[in-house]
Amino acid sequence: EQLVLGAHKELARRWDADYDAFVLPLLDEQQPCYVLYRLDSQNAQGYEWLFISWSPDNSPVRLKMLYAATRATVKKEFGGGHIKDEMFGTVKEDVSLSGYQKHVSSCSAPAPLTAAEQELQQIRINEVKTEISVESKHQTLQGLAFPLQPEAQQAIQALKQKKINYIQLKLDLERETIDLVHTSPTELADLPKRIPQDSARYHFFLYKHSHEGDYLESVVFIYSMPGYKCSIKERMLYSSCKSRLLDTVEQDFSLEIAKKIEIDDGAELTAEFLYDEVHPKQHAFKQAFAKPKGPVGKRGQKRLIKGPGENGEDS
Repeated sequence: EQLVLGAHKELARRWDADYDAFVLPLLDEQQPCYVLYRLDSQNAQGYEWLFISWSPDNSPVRLKMLYAATRATVKKEFGGGHIKDEMFGTVKEDVSLSGYQKHVSSCSAPAPLTAAEQELQQIRINEVKTEISVESKHQTLQGLAFPLQPEAQQAIQALKQKKINYIQLKLDLERETIDLVHTSPTELADLPKRIPQDSARYHFFLYKHSHEGDYLESVVFIYSMPGYKCSIKERMLYSSCKSRLLDTVEQDFSLEIAKKIEIDDGAELTAEFLYDEVHPKQHAFKQAFAKPKGPVGKRGQKRLIKGPGENGEDS
């Protein structure tokens, strides 16, 4: 899965004169895409651009999800400082020149928003808006709320009572639930082995250790995501469900979590790493001593970089 260039054209006239003729033919009714259109205005970084996210209603849900999840990355890679404005559209009228002009007007005046503009506003608030299923569950600022299955709830209660010391949870992407994988007794040395290398997981670990002479038992939450070995959908859903899961555990189950960690490989979970995460070192900031500058004009002539043949050597 990678982004590829679909088409490009050179502007021949003013940006608004070429707009509809250049942009609209690129839009496929079955295929989402991104369009970057150069404006005539400039800022300190050069020409300013219009960023268009095209996601037609008839395109597959999976493609809509992929493009929604990748939008922020595309903007970052292109350079956010170059983008003057952005639009989201599901029909060509939304992103035509007329649609863009209406969009600009709506941003500067308290006028009613069109359906496309409301969706764009929601995307800006949430960063990613995802259609997960027919029920159209959307990611919000609080994240997606997949329900905890009864076995998972019982395990969390047992961890709170310190009857167990480890929980591993997974998302069932089809049923949209959070399921219990296992609660095998786990020592610190065994923890790296609990991290799958090809799928994401949520882990709760009762970290037993000593700190400054005190014996402590701290619950650590670990979110393991083995990078690009997982699909974009899996990465997106695990990231979206994490905050709501933690809210549920901390508020509904009153389980205090000492530290929340995100890793991509179990090898990171060493004893030193875990201790430093739970008890970060306090760094003392010392003002650097400013060495006084030497007398002006006492350093001799500046050195010159000589070209080939000027050092007495043959070029």
